[in-house]
Amino acid sequence: MSNRHLARTIAMQSLYEWDFHGTQNSALSRIMERNLVNLAPGLADQDFVRALAAGVERNRPQIDETIEGYAPEWPLDQITVVDRNVLRIGIYELTIDASIPPKVAINEAIELAKSFGGAASGKFTNGVLGSIYKDMVAQNHPKVANDTHVPTKKDNE
Repeated sequence: MSNRHLARTIAMQSLYEWDFHGTQNSALSRIMERNLVNLAPGLADQDFVRALAAGVERNRPQIDETIEGYAPEWPLDQITVVDRNVLRIGIYELTIDASIPPKVAINEAIELAKSFGGAASGKFTNGVLGSIYKDMVAQNHPKVANDTHVPTKKDNE
């Protein structure tokens, strides 16, 4: 497993626990630090985990609004905790984090969904993020305006 993929996994597991216990009552940073120690000791890219989780936490209202807009038949509280947090990571990386190429954000979210979600999680994640990406292209969003990047193994290291 690459460093970045492992980092996203730790971020997703931390966000899952934070969400499961109620975002208002749990300290995401404490959960994340414990998970870094217990699940990925010696991970070289711990700052990536911290930045990713903090970015999702900071932008959660906007991200959740995006989920509701692109999956209107699935109220947020009816989406499984895993799928909800995979989507949060994917949407954050796709639409907000300028350092992550859009196709890498989508591919990584799909892989997380397949690994941790149910049988249809990968397709659900792909459908939501694919629709967002298509709209970003149609709106000539700066992040996708010149996106000719083809994901490589190095992107995930």
